[in-house]
Amino acid sequence: MEDTTLLSVRHLCVSFFSEKTENQVLHDISFTIKKDEILGVVGESGSGKSVASLAVLGLLPSKTTKVTGEVLFNGASITNLTEKQYQSIRGNQIAMIFQEPMSSLNPSMRCGKQVAEVLFQHTSLSNKEVKAEVLSLFVKVKLPDPERAYRSYPHELSGGQKQRIMIAMAIACKPKLLIADEPTTALDVTVQKEIIHLLKSLQKEYKMSILFISHDLSLVSEIADHVLVMYQGKMIEYGSASQIFHHPEEEYTKALISARPDLDVRLKELPTIADFLNHTNQHREIITKEQREQHHKDLYSGPPLLEVINAEKVYFSKVGLFEKKELKAVNSVSFKLYEGETLGLVGESGCGKSTLGNAILQLDKATAGQILYRGVDITQLPSSQIRSLRKEMQLIFQDPFASLNPRLTIGKAIMEPMKAHALYGNDTKRREKTIELLERVGLEKEHFDRYPHEFSGGQRQRIGIARTIALEPKLIICDESVSALDISVQAQVLNLLNELKEKLGFTYIFISHDLAVVKYMSDQLLVMNNGSIEEHGDADIIYEHPKKEYTKKLIAAIPKGK
Repeated sequence: MEDTTLLSVRHLCVSFFSEKTENQVLHDISFTIKKDEILGVVGESGSGKSVASLAVLGLLPSKTTKVTGEVLFNGASITNLTEKQYQSIRGNQIAMIFQEPMSSLNPSMRCGKQVAEVLFQHTSLSNKEVKAEVLSLFVKVKLPDPERAYRSYPHELSGGQKQRIMIAMAIACKPKLLIADEPTTALDVTVQKEIIHLLKSLQKEYKMSILFISHDLSLVSEIADHVLVMYQGKMIEYGSASQIFHHPEEEYTKALISARPDLDVRLKELPTIADFLNHTNQHREIITKEQREQHHKDLYSGPPLLEVINAEKVYFSKVGLFEKKELKAVNSVSFKLYEGETLGLVGESGCGKSTLGNAILQLDKATAGQILYRGVDITQLPSSQIRSLRKEMQLIFQDPFASLNPRLTIGKAIMEPMKAHALYGNDTKRREKTIELLERVGLEKEHFDRYPHEFSGGQRQRIGIARTIALEPKLIICDESVSALDISVQAQVLNLLNELKEKLGFTYIFISHDLAVVKYMSDQLLVMNNGSIEEHGDADIIYEHPKKEYTKKLIAAIPKGK
């Protein structure tokens, strides 16, 4: 009987070492990938998923890494190959798509040339044949205008288009195995679905195998035949996709499946990994339809905290010497926001969500329309009054690491806005308040003197939240503030935001492209498309009965899990 195994990883262990320490990050990992099969590898950040794939390709730094175990590809060991031998396999027989296409593509080279490089390296095609092949690949990966994409630099393309360029590069030599490392993490839910469909169709066409790495179990359920669940460098569970999703044996796997907001049941609090591992997840309080209706009755009985009336934001770009091109990023948007409410703002990248948020915060002034905060049109206020208003209106950023000064300890970073607004009298009292805030968001007193790089992504997001609530604002705009987090950390942060809202009376505008998360968080939902409001109403009603085709498309793209 013919052996259909393409890749076999046996007892793989990886350690990173320095002069004094050795840190084992992978512990006895074994799995196989058959020909024409997709294996999904799932786990949180730091679980060892990417390290395992880099070890397979021999891409770990040899001077600081110790690798034991064996990797067999097509029946032959590739564990101890020389760099030259690895190079003949990489890109040719085993290819890789990385998580962040912008940092994987050369910003100074046109996209067509970058894909052509792979073909020049591994084939003997002429210049003309290479160009024809690249354009053919761009058609295969469904780029809307292959000729334009060929001539474009990476910064001239959208995130989804850049990821398609990376896929074209990876499949250029028709590899037997494609390693896709978080290929859809930063993409809109609709683009994410397109990329998943594209990978599946290419896999069928080329009869190649795929090692698909992700922290999102629902997403893996849409593509994988078999699934490997990893946690802290160890194998937790390994089996068919059907078995893992319908009959998970390990508590950790059950936790990963349950930590994502349920689209049909509205829980008061999301279960976290710790709840499952400590067996404290049994009695989850469900918010009934009647409770929600009563809450909304109370919520909408008073005057609005914020009212946006026909807001517009227009940008101009030069087309010729005398001609300007107009782009309406926000087009005649109107809505009301009430105290204690969470308004969800959803739509694909470029729909105007963040531009609208910046206009409300007066960070980028609206071109037309009114923005009333407590009945006052803040678009007409002088800058001195806007500065004092900043205390009441705050922003939680998407990337907390980029928004924190790497040279400031997190204690000082949180105290900074307090100083700017002359709050709490003196530094001693500010320090006390900062420690109280750190503990409130689930961090510790000792963290005060640490720097941003010493924290995980989830911890940094908590620091960002502590910094935002230091000024005790009334309105907080959360701009994609959980999109880059692991599912379990995301659950913790969403629970924290809801808890703070309840205890401190915050009002949120929650911006995200993830409809499942927005539906869970929101009272009302605002769906944006091309700068305009497509649909506006109760979050649950819009999800159950969307009226517009665009909203239906967004909802259909949510990974549902098997």
